[in-house]
Amino acid sequence: MEEQQFHLEVFEGPLDLLLYLIRKDELDIYNIPIAQITEQYLKYIELMKILDLDIAGEFLAMAATLMHIKSRLLLPPEERGEDEEEEDPRWDLVRQLLEYKQFKGAADSFHELELKQEKSFTRGRVSVDFVPSSELPLEDIDLFELLDAFSQVLDEAEKRRPPEFEPDNFTLEDGRNRVLKRINPRGSILFHLLFEKGESRTRIVVVFLALLELIRQKIIQVIQDGHFGEIMIKRVETART
Repeated sequence: MEEQQFHLEVFEGPLDLLLYLIRKDELDIYNIPIAQITEQYLKYIELMKILDLDIAGEFLAMAATLMHIKSRLLLPPEERGEDEEEEDPRWDLVRQLLEYKQFKGAADSFHELELKQEKSFTRGRVSVDFVPSSELPLEDIDLFELLDAFSQVLDEAEKRRPPEFEPDNFTLEDGRNRVLKRINPRGSILFHLLFEKGESRTRIVVVFLALLELIRQKIIQVIQDGHFGEIMIKRVETART
């Protein structure tokens, strides 16, 4: 596989990942099951490493924070060196998440107003409003939802065949060509149909990396029928290749 790293920080950050995991499993943000969330967070870090993504330092710092909180919670209070009035070790993280969620919510509201203004125009005295469909644009889809879908494809592939150890000359350009060939200019395709049944782990990784690069270049976009719904891939109408 060609050596090429993709900078994850242009997509999301560690707090986005934690909020995604909390939302996905419908967890109580005020009472985070730290062992569960740590295990899932580390799983996504491993996925990023499989993809050779350029993981920002704050992702690893957050992993260390979660492990530290988990280790503190495993100790009885008397061994933590804390008195009875000491706050829960999770509270600092909870405060960060709530502040970030509030900040992000405000930013999203301004973005929605901006989009609404762009999709409105007046003909004579009649105001015409284009109401967006239930499909979410790329910027409203977590990269982590894509990683989750990628993980499912990878798991299914490894059930059907053991991981291979022989080199594969399937390149990022090959992956890019496959994605583009399967999406006609006015159509779309389900995410999992980008991958062949029984193909190697290496090829699955390469196709997914090619997909990320096409998204970054704004040649294709990812749409979804609501959060955690089925993911569709389509060509951006104005894109040229």
